[in-house]
Amino acid sequence: MMDKKFWVAFTLVKGIGAVRLRALLDYFGDAESAWNASPFDLASAGLTAKLAQRVLETRASLNLEQYLAQIEAQGINVLTWADPEYPAKLKEIDQPPPVLYLRGNFSSEDAWAVAIVGTRAVTAYGRQVAEETAAALAQNGVTVVSGLARGVDAVAHSAALKAGGRTLAILGSGVDRIYPPEHRAMAEKIALQGAVISDYAPGTPPESANFPPRNRIISGLSLAVVVIEAAETSGALITAAFAAEQGRDVFALPGNIFAPQSKGTNRLIASGAKPLLVARDILDALDLTRNVERREIRKVLPADPTEASLFQVIGSQPLHVDEIRAQTGLPIDQVSSTLAMMEIKGLIRQVGGMHYVAVREEQAPYQP
Repeated sequence: MMDKKFWVAFTLVKGIGAVRLRALLDYFGDAESAWNASPFDLASAGLTAKLAQRVLETRASLNLEQYLAQIEAQGINVLTWADPEYPAKLKEIDQPPPVLYLRGNFSSEDAWAVAIVGTRAVTAYGRQVAEETAAALAQNGVTVVSGLARGVDAVAHSAALKAGGRTLAILGSGVDRIYPPEHRAMAEKIALQGAVISDYAPGTPPESANFPPRNRIISGLSLAVVVIEAAETSGALITAAFAAEQGRDVFALPGNIFAPQSKGTNRLIASGAKPLLVARDILDALDLTRNVERREIRKVLPADPTEASLFQVIGSQPLHVDEIRAQTGLPIDQVSSTLAMMEIKGLIRQVGGMHYVAVREEQAPYQP
């Protein structure tokens, strides 16, 4: 956690987000050099005098080693852009969070994730659909993502847990500040069957301004976003907007045109969102019906020497098939057929234009 601690330090400086931290890393080469830079060098890297002063003040007041010890003592994991475990799907979005704090862990299975969000004032109709949809997704090996809020979020998490599936909860506070407080027990269960996640440093209170930005993480981790019920000013519509910007599919539950909880979802459908009629709609649209098959194939078929060679060159950054062939020195037909099998097994995925990224970089090397 040597270099990682300096990434953590920057998350404690108000005003240093993804764009500014990226600029600092590009200028200084690493987070430690940026953290220890002089005011002049910070200014040269593009920070305003006010921001540079905040860095200096935080650096002077923060006992970084003690802060990190507190994080570790609470069982909180830290991931940065530089970590191979950082979700590839999230890294694709505009301005992905530089640091993620987790209770629990990501899994290779989380590459197949769908968000379920909606109103806190969920109706009996919305509750039933949320439960059935989350359970169906979980039973098909799809991770359910939501925000741990009252209403639809809580229903979705609970249904995924009961179905024995994985679920991820994205907070608008530190992972040690569960909100609402009555969901603490649920958060503990989620950490065992997924992860409780935040890009806010531990200790951050659940302030209202924190919740809209965290919605980009909910959609960023997901292949699609499902809005169960939402009023016209619901935060769930913010998540849907982020999803559309990120190129994710958006599904919305049709409802009574006179019901306040359905005005937002009906408007989404009118604007082009896919109507959610049954959970199978999501599975079919995203080809997630093959997910159980992928998982079984991945368990049954061992990696061979060719797969091992491809694993050595395919990482979290998209790599073209021609570059894969060049780096492995294997015939193009052998590379293409192996890539196809690895994609079926869920070990890699194509991100467009014959570019591939690894889904499970923790795969053990081939042993002959």
